[in-house]
Amino acid sequence: MEKNSHAKNAQSQPSDGQDQHRSRADYEKRLGILSKASAKKYNNPFENKVVDWIDWDSPEMAVDPNDERWILSLEDNLGAHPWYQSLSKERQIEVGLFRFAHTAKVGSQFEQALIAGIMFYDMEVKNNDPTFRYTMHEATEETHHIQMFQEFVNKTGVETRGASKWFRRSIPYMTPLASKMPVGFWAIILAGEEPIDHAQRLILRQHENLHPLIEKIMAVHVAEEARHISFAKTYLERHIPKMTRAQKIGFSVLFPVVLRIVADVIMRPSKEALDSVGIPKQVADDVWWGSTENRELLHKLFPESKELADNMGLRGRLGRAAWRAMGIE
Repeated sequence: MEKNSHAKNAQSQPSDGQDQHRSRADYEKRLGILSKASAKKYNNPFENKVVDWIDWDSPEMAVDPNDERWILSLEDNLGAHPWYQSLSKERQIEVGLFRFAHTAKVGSQFEQALIAGIMFYDMEVKNNDPTFRYTMHEATEETHHIQMFQEFVNKTGVETRGASKWFRRSIPYMTPLASKMPVGFWAIILAGEEPIDHAQRLILRQHENLHPLIEKIMAVHVAEEARHISFAKTYLERHIPKMTRAQKIGFSVLFPVVLRIVADVIMRPSKEALDSVGIPKQVADDVWWGSTENRELLHKLFPESKELADNMGLRGRLGRAAWRAMGIE
């Protein structure tokens, strides 16, 4: 009886090979769903033939540099700051329009880096791996986002270089590493996509008098960015468990560091940008992330990443210490 019981228990327990097969099957099923969604429901901001588009020549989409709808709302962390509130209406419009244009430019640069990394990454993807199809769908969608963001920047007439100089100059050296360190690459992508998505959802929910062009751009972007975040998280959930114990410990410490660095690149304007529009450094330090309210916003930027870290066992003693040190715990 005891022998038969052991045999029965052994049959009921899946082998490592079965676990890997199930994990692979779940991964391929998830990517199949995302790929079909990308093929069925996609946006082209310049063609009225698909799900959504932008009528750039419509009078309601015109960018008037004197339009009061560019004034930042009290829900915006810069818009609520006493310095901004003390400005004349004309200056509030100027700074608000710059903020929208600058954010769009940074978003386009981050997504250019993403596409470059995907091209290097896909060079090493094997035949019949569904990762290739989905990531190419994502690259296609990001191309449309970049065109959409840059078209908006052009229409504002705002001169902005976008992200910090160190970020722009490091991209040609970092993106080839996507094929060599794919887990690190997709962690960086998740770190960049989450704060953009969170900030845009807040604006769409809370801004009562949003310019229709900004509203349309953000609605298109948020709809597709949800898939991109889902893939990055799915990829990491599949590959982090394959790390050695030492690699997981190192990743648990580096992951929150990457989250904080990328959050600053995405959310905080560079010194060059601050100087060009006349935002004092002291105000910038307060807004990003000096005050209690703004530190609370920083804590809320990474819900998916935090859930991922918890589920993957990346928030042990060292991991949690790193999250606290980065101010995102």
